[in-house]
Amino acid sequence: MHAALRSRIMTVCTQKIAQKGEGVGLSFYAFFANRNDDPARLMEAATWWIETHKLDHFEKATKILAMAIAESDE
Repeated sequence: MHAALRSRIMTVCTQKIAQKGEGVGLSFYAFFANRNDDPARLMEAATWWIETHKLDHFEKATKILAMAIAESDE
């Protein structure tokens, strides 16, 4: 995963957790604007979410944040 996408995932997850608590769920669409202005990055996120990790449509933001942090340590 590109560093920019990983950074965006970490930022969005942190914000959502701060706003709504540790039980908040989100989908990979949460990392993008309502307008599909970066289709390549959207597909990268979808591939990471669906194919690589086989995640459900909605997952806990805390889980996604932990996964992004773990990948940044690699």
